[in-house]
Amino acid sequence: MMKALRLALICMLALLLAVLPVAALAENAEPIEAGIREIQKYGNLVLTISGTSLLEMGYEYGDIASVTIAGQTCDMPVVSNYSDVDNGNMLCRVIASDNPDEDAVILAINMGDLASTLGIATKTTLEEDPGFRWDYNEGYDDALTVSIAMGEKGGYADEYMIHQLVRSEVREDYPDLTDEQYANFRNVATTGMGPYVLYRSSSPVNPMINRNREADAAVNAAGIRTVMNLADNEETMKGYEGYAETYYSDLDVIALNLSVDFTAEDFRAGLAEGFRFLASHEGPYLIHCTEGKDRAGFTSAVLECLMGASADEVTADYMVTYANYYGVQLGTEQYDVIVRSNIAKSLATAFDIENIYDADLAAEAEDYLLEIGLSREEIDALKDCLGTDIQ
Repeated sequence: MMKALRLALICMLALLLAVLPVAALAENAEPIEAGIREIQKYGNLVLTISGTSLLEMGYEYGDIASVTIAGQTCDMPVVSNYSDVDNGNMLCRVIASDNPDEDAVILAINMGDLASTLGIATKTTLEEDPGFRWDYNEGYDDALTVSIAMGEKGGYADEYMIHQLVRSEVREDYPDLTDEQYANFRNVATTGMGPYVLYRSSSPVNPMINRNREADAAVNAAGIRTVMNLADNEETMKGYEGYAETYYSDLDVIALNLSVDFTAEDFRAGLAEGFRFLASHEGPYLIHCTEGKDRAGFTSAVLECLMGASADEVTADYMVTYANYYGVQLGTEQYDVIVRSNIAKSLATAFDIENIYDADLAAEAEDYLLEIGLSREEIDALKDCLGTDIQ
Protein backbone atom coordinates (compact mmCIF):
# COMPACT_ATOMS: atom_id res chain seq x y z
CA MET A 1 0.00 0.00 0.00
CA MET A 2 2.78 2.45 0.90
CA LYS A 3 4.67 1.68 -2.32
CA ALA A 4 1.51 2.22 -4.35
CA LEU A 5 0.85 5.54 -2.58
CA ARG A 6 4.44 6.67 -3.15
CA LEU A 7 4.20 5.77 -6.83
CA ALA A 8 0.89 7.63 -7.13
CA LEU A 9 2.37 10.78 -5.59
CA ILE A 10 5.38 10.66 -7.91
CA CYS A 11 3.16 10.20 -10.92
CA MET A 12 0.87 13.06 -9.82
CA LEU A 13 3.93 15.28 -9.87
CA ALA A 14 4.61 14.13 -13.41
CA LEU A 15 1.10 15.20 -14.44
CA LEU A 16 1.59 18.62 -12.88
CA LEU A 17 4.75 19.12 -14.90
CA ALA A 18 2.77 18.34 -18.01
CA VAL A 19 1.35 21.88 -17.92
CA LEU A 20 4.78 23.37 -18.63
CA PRO A 21 5.08 25.19 -21.96
CA VAL A 22 5.35 22.85 -24.92
CA ALA A 23 8.59 24.50 -26.06
CA ALA A 24 10.22 23.75 -22.73
CA LEU A 25 9.10 20.14 -22.79
CA ALA A 26 10.31 19.40 -26.27
CA GLU A 27 13.55 21.40 -26.30
CA ASN A 28 16.57 19.66 -27.80
CA ALA A 29 15.43 16.06 -27.31
CA GLU A 30 13.63 13.35 -29.23
CA PRO A 31 11.04 10.98 -27.74
CA ILE A 32 12.40 7.44 -27.46
CA GLU A 33 11.01 3.91 -27.20
CA ALA A 34 13.10 1.06 -25.81
CA GLY A 35 12.75 -2.40 -24.32
CA ILE A 36 13.96 -3.86 -21.01
CA ARG A 37 17.17 -5.81 -21.51
CA GLU A 38 17.66 -6.89 -17.88
CA ILE A 39 16.21 -6.53 -14.40
CA GLN A 40 19.15 -6.20 -12.01
CA LYS A 41 19.41 -7.61 -8.50
CA TYR A 42 17.81 -4.62 -6.77
CA GLY A 43 14.98 -4.08 -9.26
CA ASN A 44 16.76 -1.65 -11.60
CA LEU A 45 15.66 -1.81 -15.25
CA VAL A 46 18.43 -1.88 -17.86
CA LEU A 47 17.05 -0.66 -21.19
CA THR A 48 17.94 -1.77 -24.70
CA ILE A 49 19.14 1.72 -25.62
CA SER A 50 22.70 2.81 -24.82
CA GLY A 51 23.64 5.77 -22.67
CA THR A 52 25.63 7.28 -25.52
CA SER A 53 22.57 7.14 -27.80
CA LEU A 54 20.34 8.85 -25.23
CA LEU A 55 22.81 11.72 -24.87
CA GLU A 56 23.17 12.05 -28.64
CA MET A 57 19.40 12.49 -28.87
CA GLY A 58 19.59 15.68 -26.84
CA TYR A 59 19.13 14.51 -23.26
CA GLU A 60 21.66 15.87 -20.73
CA TYR A 61 22.52 15.23 -17.11
CA GLY A 62 20.24 17.44 -15.03
CA ASP A 63 17.24 17.14 -17.36
CA ILE A 64 14.01 15.58 -16.14
CA ALA A 65 12.76 12.75 -18.35
CA SER A 66 9.12 11.74 -18.53
CA VAL A 67 9.16 7.94 -18.52
CA THR A 68 6.17 5.73 -19.28
CA ILE A 69 6.21 2.04 -18.31
CA ALA A 70 3.20 -0.27 -18.23
CA GLY A 71 0.84 2.69 -18.53
CA GLN A 72 2.46 4.59 -15.66
CA THR A 73 4.18 7.92 -16.38
CA CYS A 74 6.73 9.22 -13.90
CA ASP A 75 9.41 11.90 -13.72
CA MET A 76 12.99 10.69 -13.56
CA PRO A 77 15.99 13.04 -13.40
CA VAL A 78 18.71 12.15 -15.92
CA VAL A 79 21.78 11.46 -13.77
CA SER A 80 25.04 9.55 -13.74
CA ASN A 81 24.82 7.81 -10.33
CA TYR A 82 22.13 6.50 -7.97
CA SER A 83 23.27 8.92 -5.25
CA ASP A 84 22.46 11.87 -7.54
CA VAL A 85 18.89 11.76 -6.18
CA ASP A 86 17.51 11.50 -2.66
CA ASN A 87 16.73 8.11 -1.15
CA GLY A 88 13.40 6.78 -2.40
CA ASN A 89 13.37 8.87 -5.60
CA MET A 90 13.27 7.58 -9.16
CA LEU A 91 16.11 8.20 -11.59
CA CYS A 92 17.25 7.60 -15.14
CA ARG A 93 20.92 6.66 -14.85
CA VAL A 94 22.89 7.24 -18.05
CA ILE A 95 26.32 5.64 -18.44
CA ALA A 96 28.17 6.66 -21.60
CA SER A 97 31.17 4.41 -22.25
CA ASP A 98 33.33 3.11 -25.07
CA ASN A 99 32.76 -0.35 -23.58
CA PRO A 100 29.44 -1.67 -24.98
CA ASP A 101 28.88 -3.78 -21.87
CA GLU A 102 28.93 -0.65 -19.68
CA ASP A 103 27.20 1.83 -22.04
CA ALA A 104 23.68 1.79 -20.60
CA VAL A 105 20.46 3.49 -19.55
CA ILE A 106 19.18 2.21 -16.19
CA LEU A 107 15.86 3.18 -14.60
CA ALA A 108 15.87 2.82 -10.82
CA ILE A 109 14.85 4.05 -7.39
CA ASN A 110 17.73 5.15 -5.15
CA MET A 111 17.69 2.73 -2.19
CA GLY A 112 14.54 1.16 -3.63
CA ASP A 113 13.16 -1.42 -6.04
CA LEU A 114 11.63 -0.04 -9.23
CA ALA A 115 10.49 -3.34 -10.74
CA SER A 116 8.45 -4.19 -7.64
CA THR A 117 7.21 -0.60 -7.16
CA LEU A 118 5.85 -0.55 -10.71
CA GLY A 119 4.38 -4.03 -10.21
CA ILE A 120 5.91 -5.48 -13.36
CA ALA A 121 8.00 -8.28 -11.83
CA THR A 122 8.59 -10.31 -8.69
CA LYS A 123 11.97 -11.33 -7.27
CA THR A 124 12.70 -14.77 -5.86
CA THR A 125 15.70 -15.20 -3.56
CA LEU A 126 17.86 -18.22 -4.45
CA GLU A 127 20.55 -20.12 -2.61
CA GLU A 128 22.64 -20.61 -5.76
CA ASP A 129 24.60 -17.83 -7.43
CA PRO A 130 23.65 -15.05 -8.24
CA GLY A 131 21.17 -15.33 -5.36
CA PHE A 132 18.03 -14.05 -7.11
CA ARG A 133 15.66 -14.46 -10.09
CA TRP A 134 13.15 -11.98 -11.53
CA ASP A 135 9.86 -13.21 -13.07
CA TYR A 136 7.51 -10.90 -14.93
CA ASN A 137 4.06 -10.58 -13.35
CA GLU A 138 0.91 -11.58 -15.21
CA GLY A 139 0.28 -9.29 -18.14
CA TYR A 140 3.93 -8.31 -18.60
CA ASP A 141 6.89 -9.90 -20.36
CA ASP A 142 10.28 -9.02 -21.78
CA ALA A 143 8.59 -7.29 -24.73
CA LEU A 144 7.42 -4.48 -22.41
CA THR A 145 8.01 -1.07 -24.03
CA VAL A 146 9.46 1.93 -22.19
CA SER A 147 8.79 5.42 -23.61
CA ILE A 148 11.02 8.38 -22.74
CA ALA A 149 10.26 12.03 -23.51
CA MET A 150 11.65 15.33 -22.25
CA GLY A 151 9.88 16.43 -19.08
CA GLU A 152 11.81 19.58 -18.23
CA LYS A 153 15.06 20.68 -19.83
CA GLY A 154 17.57 21.38 -17.05
CA GLY A 155 14.87 20.92 -14.42
CA TYR A 156 17.23 19.02 -12.12
CA ALA A 157 20.46 20.82 -13.00
CA ASP A 158 21.08 22.50 -9.62
CA GLU A 159 20.35 19.37 -7.59
CA TYR A 160 22.48 17.29 -9.93
CA MET A 161 25.46 19.58 -9.47
CA ILE A 162 25.18 19.39 -5.66
CA HIS A 163 24.97 15.60 -5.71
CA GLN A 164 28.04 15.03 -7.86
CA LEU A 165 30.39 12.59 -6.18
CA VAL A 166 33.56 11.26 -7.80
CA ARG A 167 35.39 8.23 -6.43
CA SER A 168 38.43 6.31 -7.58
CA GLU A 169 39.10 2.60 -7.09
CA VAL A 170 42.87 3.15 -7.31
CA ARG A 171 44.73 3.15 -3.97
CA GLU A 172 47.34 5.63 -5.20
CA ASP A 173 44.65 8.24 -5.82
CA TYR A 174 44.19 8.58 -2.04
CA PRO A 175 47.73 9.39 -0.78
CA ASP A 176 46.43 11.27 2.27
CA LEU A 177 44.32 8.37 3.56
CA THR A 178 45.48 5.45 5.67
CA ASP A 179 44.69 1.96 4.40
CA GLU A 180 41.85 1.79 6.92
CA GLN A 181 40.36 5.06 5.68
CA TYR A 182 40.74 3.96 2.07
CA ALA A 183 38.79 0.80 2.98
CA ASN A 184 36.17 2.95 4.77
CA PHE A 185 36.94 0.89 7.89
CA ARG A 186 36.44 2.46 11.31
CA ASN A 187 35.39 1.91 14.89
CA VAL A 188 31.92 3.19 15.74
CA ALA A 189 32.66 5.16 18.88
CA THR A 190 29.52 7.22 19.46
CA THR A 191 27.87 7.69 22.85
CA GLY A 192 26.91 4.45 24.57
CA MET A 193 29.06 2.12 22.46
CA GLY A 194 31.59 0.01 24.33
CA PRO A 195 35.24 0.73 23.48
CA TYR A 196 36.27 -0.97 20.23
CA VAL A 197 33.17 -3.19 20.12
CA LEU A 198 31.56 -2.21 16.82
CA TYR A 199 33.20 -1.50 13.46
CA ARG A 200 31.94 -0.75 9.96
CA SER A 201 33.67 -1.17 6.62
CA SER A 202 33.54 -1.78 2.92
CA SER A 203 33.59 -5.46 1.97
CA PRO A 204 36.71 -7.37 3.08
CA VAL A 205 36.07 -10.05 0.43
CA ASN A 206 34.32 -8.52 -2.59
CA PRO A 207 36.99 -7.07 -4.91
CA MET A 208 34.54 -4.89 -6.89
CA ILE A 209 35.75 -1.55 -5.48
CA ASN A 210 39.35 -2.67 -4.90
CA ARG A 211 39.32 -2.18 -1.15
CA ASN A 212 38.90 -5.76 0.05
CA ARG A 213 42.57 -6.41 0.87
CA GLU A 214 42.88 -3.27 2.98
CA ALA A 215 39.56 -4.02 4.67
CA ASP A 216 40.53 -7.61 5.50
CA ALA A 217 43.83 -6.45 7.00
CA ALA A 218 41.98 -3.90 9.13
CA VAL A 219 39.50 -6.56 10.28
CA ASN A 220 42.44 -8.72 11.33
CA ALA A 221 44.17 -5.89 13.21
CA ALA A 222 40.96 -5.05 15.10
CA GLY A 223 40.47 -8.67 16.16
CA ILE A 224 36.96 -8.88 14.72
CA ARG A 225 35.15 -12.09 15.66
CA THR A 226 31.59 -11.67 14.36
CA VAL A 227 30.42 -10.20 11.06
CA MET A 228 27.08 -8.99 9.72
CA ASN A 229 27.43 -9.11 5.91
CA LEU A 230 24.49 -7.21 4.47
CA ALA A 231 25.40 -7.64 0.79
CA ASP A 232 26.02 -11.31 -0.03
CA ASN A 233 24.47 -14.70 0.36
CA GLU A 234 26.83 -17.42 1.60
CA GLU A 235 27.54 -18.91 -1.81
CA THR A 236 28.40 -15.56 -3.40
CA MET A 237 30.51 -14.56 -0.40
CA LYS A 238 32.56 -17.75 -0.47
CA GLY A 239 32.88 -17.57 -4.24
CA TYR A 240 35.00 -14.41 -4.31
CA GLU A 241 38.53 -15.01 -5.55
CA GLY A 242 40.93 -15.60 -2.66
CA TYR A 243 38.16 -15.91 -0.06
CA ALA A 244 39.63 -18.99 1.62
CA GLU A 245 42.93 -17.19 2.24
CA THR A 246 41.36 -14.21 4.02
CA TYR A 247 41.29 -13.60 7.76
CA TYR A 248 37.59 -12.95 7.27
CA SER A 249 36.93 -16.56 6.18
CA ASP A 250 37.61 -17.87 9.71
CA LEU A 251 35.10 -15.54 11.41
CA ASP A 252 31.48 -16.05 12.47
CA VAL A 253 29.62 -14.46 9.56
CA ILE A 254 25.93 -14.13 8.79
CA ALA A 255 25.41 -13.47 5.07
CA LEU A 256 22.07 -11.70 4.72
CA ASN A 257 21.90 -10.76 1.00
CA LEU A 258 19.71 -7.71 1.72
CA SER A 259 18.25 -5.32 -0.83
CA VAL A 260 19.05 -1.61 -0.75
CA ASP A 261 15.43 -0.72 0.10
CA PHE A 262 15.49 -0.35 3.88
CA THR A 263 11.68 0.02 3.95
CA ALA A 264 11.13 -3.40 2.33
CA GLU A 265 9.87 -6.23 4.52
CA ASP A 266 12.72 -8.55 3.52
CA PHE A 267 15.26 -5.91 4.52
CA ARG A 268 13.58 -5.37 7.90
CA ALA A 269 13.33 -9.12 8.54
CA GLY A 270 16.96 -9.61 7.53
CA LEU A 271 18.08 -6.76 9.76
CA ALA A 272 16.33 -8.37 12.72
CA GLU A 273 18.01 -11.69 11.93
CA GLY A 274 21.39 -9.98 11.75
CA PHE A 275 20.91 -8.20 15.07
CA ARG A 276 19.96 -11.48 16.75
CA PHE A 277 23.13 -13.00 15.33
CA LEU A 278 25.27 -10.21 16.80
CA ALA A 279 23.62 -10.57 20.19
CA SER A 280 24.28 -14.33 20.28
CA HIS A 281 27.97 -14.09 19.30
CA GLU A 282 31.08 -12.50 20.73
CA GLY A 283 32.56 -9.17 19.68
CA PRO A 284 34.27 -7.23 18.35
CA TYR A 285 31.64 -6.93 15.63
CA LEU A 286 31.81 -5.79 12.01
CA ILE A 287 28.94 -4.53 9.85
CA HIS A 288 29.58 -4.20 6.12
CA CYS A 289 27.89 -4.21 2.74
CA THR A 290 29.82 -3.61 -0.49
CA GLU A 291 30.92 -0.01 -0.04
CA GLY A 292 30.11 0.26 3.65
CA LYS A 293 28.05 3.30 2.74
CA ASP A 294 24.28 2.83 2.39
CA ARG A 295 23.17 -0.46 3.98
CA ALA A 296 26.03 -0.48 6.49
CA GLY A 297 25.52 3.24 7.10
CA PHE A 298 21.83 2.84 7.89
CA THR A 299 22.36 -0.27 10.03
CA SER A 300 25.16 1.34 12.03
CA ALA A 301 23.08 4.48 12.52
CA VAL A 302 20.18 2.48 13.95
CA LEU A 303 22.52 0.85 16.49
CA GLU A 304 24.13 4.20 17.34
CA CYS A 305 20.70 5.66 18.03
CA LEU A 306 19.77 2.63 20.15
CA MET A 307 22.86 3.10 22.31
CA GLY A 308 22.20 6.79 22.96
CA ALA A 309 24.06 8.75 20.28
CA SER A 310 22.81 12.20 19.33
CA ALA A 311 21.69 13.08 15.81
CA ASP A 312 24.86 15.12 15.34
CA GLU A 313 27.02 12.13 16.31
CA VAL A 314 25.14 9.78 14.00
CA THR A 315 25.33 12.08 11.01
CA ALA A 316 29.01 12.88 11.64
CA ASP A 317 29.90 9.17 11.66
CA TYR A 318 27.82 8.57 8.53
CA MET A 319 29.58 11.39 6.69
CA VAL A 320 33.07 10.01 7.37
CA THR A 321 32.32 7.64 4.48
CA TYR A 322 31.75 10.58 2.13
CA ALA A 323 35.01 12.13 3.23
CA ASN A 324 36.85 8.83 2.68
CA TYR A 325 35.37 8.20 -0.75
CA TYR A 326 34.65 11.64 -2.16
CA GLY A 327 36.45 14.23 -0.04
CA VAL A 328 33.17 15.87 1.05
CA GLN A 329 33.93 18.22 3.92
CA LEU A 330 31.91 19.56 6.86
CA GLY A 331 30.68 23.09 6.28
CA THR A 332 30.05 22.71 2.55
CA GLU A 333 26.65 22.86 0.86
CA GLN A 334 27.21 19.38 -0.54
CA TYR A 335 27.80 17.96 2.96
CA ASP A 336 24.52 19.41 4.24
CA VAL A 337 22.57 18.16 1.22
CA ILE A 338 23.89 14.60 1.65
CA VAL A 339 23.01 14.54 5.35
CA ARG A 340 19.54 15.90 4.71
CA SER A 341 18.73 13.69 1.73
CA ASN A 342 20.33 10.45 2.95
CA ILE A 343 20.80 9.46 6.59
CA ALA A 344 18.55 12.09 8.19
CA LYS A 345 15.77 11.20 5.76
CA SER A 346 16.32 7.44 6.07
CA LEU A 347 16.15 7.45 9.86
CA ALA A 348 13.16 9.78 9.93
CA THR A 349 11.34 7.46 7.55
CA ALA A 350 12.29 4.30 9.47
CA PHE A 351 11.33 5.81 12.82
CA ASP A 352 8.21 7.53 11.39
CA ILE A 353 9.24 10.93 12.74
CA GLU A 354 9.51 14.40 11.21
CA ASN A 355 13.00 15.36 12.34
CA ILE A 356 15.80 13.30 13.89
CA TYR A 357 17.17 16.39 15.65
CA ASP A 358 14.05 16.81 17.79
CA ALA A 359 13.50 13.18 18.70
CA ASP A 360 14.49 10.76 21.48
CA LEU A 361 16.51 8.60 19.11
CA ALA A 362 17.20 5.83 21.64
CA ALA A 363 13.48 5.33 22.24
CA GLU A 364 12.71 5.59 18.53
CA ALA A 365 15.36 3.00 17.70
CA GLU A 366 14.04 0.60 20.33
CA ASP A 367 10.51 0.98 18.96
CA TYR A 368 11.86 0.35 15.46
CA LEU A 369 13.58 -2.88 16.55
CA LEU A 370 10.35 -4.05 18.17
CA GLU A 371 8.52 -3.22 14.95
CA ILE A 372 10.87 -5.28 12.77
CA GLY A 373 10.47 -8.30 15.03
CA LEU A 374 12.93 -8.25 17.93
CA SER A 375 11.67 -8.90 21.44
CA ARG A 376 12.58 -6.64 24.37
CA GLU A 377 14.78 -9.43 25.71
CA GLU A 378 16.64 -9.60 22.39
CA ILE A 379 17.04 -5.83 22.33
CA ASP A 380 18.43 -5.86 25.88
CA ALA A 381 20.89 -8.61 24.89
CA LEU A 382 22.00 -6.60 21.86
CA LYS A 383 22.51 -3.49 23.97
CA ASP A 384 24.52 -5.48 26.51
CA CYS A 385 26.81 -6.74 23.76
CA LEU A 386 27.33 -3.34 22.19
CA GLY A 387 27.86 -1.58 25.51
CA THR A 388 30.47 -4.00 26.84
CA ASP A 389 34.13 -3.08 27.35
CA ILE A 390 35.82 -6.06 25.73
CA GLN A 391 39.40 -4.81 26.03
